[in-house]
Amino acid sequence: MIKFLFLAILGVSALVILVRYIEGKSIFHPTKEIPVTPQDINLAFEDVYFVTRDQIRLNGWLIKNPKAQATLLFFHGNAGNISQRLEKIAMFYAMGLNVFILDYRGYGRSQGDPTEKGIYIDAMAAYDYLRTRTDIDKDKIIGYGASLGGVVAVDLAGERKLAALIIDSSFTSAADISKTIYPFIPTLLLQTKMDSVNKVKDILIPKLFIHSINDEIIPFQLGKELFAAAANPKEFLQITGGHNTNHVDSRDKFISGIGSFLIELNLL
Repeated sequence: MIKFLFLAILGVSALVILVRYIEGKSIFHPTKEIPVTPQDINLAFEDVYFVTRDQIRLNGWLIKNPKAQATLLFFHGNAGNISQRLEKIAMFYAMGLNVFILDYRGYGRSQGDPTEKGIYIDAMAAYDYLRTRTDIDKDKIIGYGASLGGVVAVDLAGERKLAALIIDSSFTSAADISKTIYPFIPTLLLQTKMDSVNKVKDILIPKLFIHSINDEIIPFQLGKELFAAAANPKEFLQITGGHNTNHVDSRDKFISGIGSFLIELNLL
């Protein structure tokens, strides 16, 4: 009996260690090198540094459009850094928006190491920085999050006042996405929550959810479930194309859908 109990404890401990290892390797994939900047696509920008409440120095870019009324606060996905998002930055700029994109801790030129709690703190620091700017309309800050960034944007919307929220190709929770990618992992052992599906129920600002029916990484169904859980007012924009390319594959629909949503709110 004692031997059996010992082996059971050993087995559970090994499983927990395995789950922690997979969590650590699968959630965050930062890169440090910044090979290109908005200047390479002929956009003037400010290279901004600001500090979080736990004293982590973060880096971001502020691209100001002289015709803009509103500012898009851009939260990117789990891989790379801000330098891989120039195409979307250019799209949003061309729509008539200011764009402020940050690198989470551990990404690009930002200090620290990424954690779930940490990236939420980073989002609040970016928002709070924008609120210090006298050249930014504080009442017209739009949260935009793509993939993992959608989780960050949802959390921020529960903590700070946003004019609108755009959730692009995101998911309901870490447990749900884990079932898709690692179905053998008991979700009860996950430390990471990323519980957007419950947080979004209490967010009452206008929301636009975007998801591709062909998304090969975040299942379309999870995007629909997140939308279904959200409080009104809300809209859903169904597009086509790959997880990382749908804004190009469905370019016209992506731009017109976001544009119409923001025009209705007098943000464009």
